[in-house]
Amino acid sequence: MHVVNHTAQARSIQLAAHDREDLVAEVFLAIIQNDFAVLRRFRGESSLATYLTVVSRRVVVRELLNRKHTATSLADVAERAHPGASNAPTAEERISNRDEVERMMQALQGPEAEVIRMYHLEGKSYREISSSIGMPENSIGPTLSRARAKLRQVGADPQ
Repeated sequence: MHVVNHTAQARSIQLAAHDREDLVAEVFLAIIQNDFAVLRRFRGESSLATYLTVVSRRVVVRELLNRKHTATSLADVAERAHPGASNAPTAEERISNRDEVERMMQALQGPEAEVIRMYHLEGKSYREISSSIGMPENSIGPTLSRARAKLRQVGADPQ
């Protein structure tokens, strides 16, 4: 938690409590990924605490950059799907935007699609999503991260 707070503060990023928890969960996922490969790579050239701090900081920085990029991308899609009244889209633009969102959402299945839809398109909180679909609240953030990564791949590879 200290590494997450320090890394965000060093980059002048304000984090909500659920964002901190999500980032800590991502660090733990990185550590246990591939049967604890990160721990097996430890060579003893520093203390284990220092090594884990560096690993944690790298994971947090990567996730913060991914989230910043994703937030911008999803905000662009949302703005195109629901633009302000001053620049209302034509019927053709609305259909095109809706098709784009639907195409991207087809890359997701099951809970990931539901979580993305509820969080980004409906604006629901983690708690609301958790109670609606029966997923533990602390699993919402990692699910969003995985789904966003898939959406980035779809967005980068238009069909």
